[in-house]
Amino acid sequence: MEIRSISWEQTIPLRCSVLWPHKPAEFCHVEGDIDGLHFGAFIDGVLVCVASVYFTLNKARLRKFATDINYQHQGIGSKTLTHIIQSLKSKQVEYFWCDARESALSFYKRFGMQACSERFYKADVAYYKMEVAL
Repeated sequence: MEIRSISWEQTIPLRCSVLWPHKPAEFCHVEGDIDGLHFGAFIDGVLVCVASVYFTLNKARLRKFATDINYQHQGIGSKTLTHIIQSLKSKQVEYFWCDARESALSFYKRFGMQACSERFYKADVAYYKMEVAL
């Protein structure tokens, strides 16, 4: 597996197919995509996992983290998130956060992230804000 920087445009098909399969591609665009940092995990040259990070001062926000359904539960997302966190530490980022789907809370907790909000909803999906100091 290879994890490397990719363009925001490369993230869109996987974002849509995994996170919002019944929404149009425009729904999967994020304000700030042009300025964000985007990561892709490739297996045999095939993009199987994407994640985007957006910066504000010394804070970084993870958004649109998606692994192809055929590659889930194989450690790809964990390796990708580990790669991202290491990259952020080298950039002097002090605080890392995301809005995590309720179904993914245990995944993020394995990286030291803690829920710091009450449950809230986006398009009828339950989320919690999670954070970790780097």
